[in-house]
Order: sequence, then structure tokens, then C-alpha cells
Amino acid sequence: MDRIVAAWRRERPDLDVSPLTVLSRISRLARHLDLARRSAFARHGLETWAFDVLSALRREGAPFRLSPGALLTQTLVTSGTMTNRIDRLAEHGLVERLPSPDDRRGVLVQLTPAGLRTVDDAMADLLAVERELLGDLPEPDRDRLAELLRTVVAPFDAS
Repeated sequence: MDRIVAAWRRERPDLDVSPLTVLSRISRLARHLDLARRSAFARHGLETWAFDVLSALRREGAPFRLSPGALLTQTLVTSGTMTNRIDRLAEHGLVERLPSPDDRRGVLVQLTPAGLRTVDDAMADLLAVERELLGDLPEPDRDRLAELLRTVVAPFDAS
């Protein structure tokens, strides 16, 4: 990255290429993180989308259930996509549909015991992989980096 930035500075001294020093590194890290996450999830028979749905249910706490609408909000996909995902997870015995006690026509999606074990194991594996990606970065530096990234990402999360 330093070589690339130096070359741009040499070739285009009229441009401020300083954003590259940060954002290109974030982009490279994102690619490594994506590959590491996919690998961690695959070890548990999951794709990224499946982990997203299962982890949304897991974070809800016992009894680990949400309406399909709440899952839509947490995973930012269309209702048709969510229906397909729930169907696929149910086929694999990771979630089940239950009648909603508040709405005769509604359903709730709940983790099965197998789904709970799978998402818990995948989460533990994911954290080990992410810890490895952070390498020897000391805890205070991790905290500072998290705060700096929060500041950069906040405007995007607000919209």
C-alpha cells in the first residue's frame, strides 16, 4: 500500500491521495475478513446469510424467536428473500416456524436445539478467526481503532 501511495504522489502531486492510506487498507482488510468469515462459517455448514439469520435469533435470547418481519429489519433483505432463507434453514433443522400467540395468521421463527448449537459453535469459531486477524494489536489500540471506525461509519448507519 505504501508503494502504491508513493507512486500516486509521484505521478499526481496535484492530488491529495491521503484517503488511500486509510481506506485502501480497510478495503484489503475487508477482503481478508470476508474470506476468513466464509471459511469459519463453512466449517459449520453455514453460508454468511445463514449465520446472519441464526445469529439474529440467538441475540434475541431465550426462547430465541422472532417474527419474520423482525428478521427482515435485522438482516436488511426483502420479504421474499427472508421466506426463502427461513425455508432453507428449516429444511436443515436449524429453525422452526411456530404460530404467533398474538396473531392467528402470524408465525414466529425459532432456533431449534441444533440451530442453537450451530450458531454458538460458529460464533466461537468466528471470534477466534477475527482475533487472529487482529494479530498482536494491543487491547488499547483495538479500542481506539474501534472508536475511530465507529466515527467513520456513523454517518452511513444514520442514513
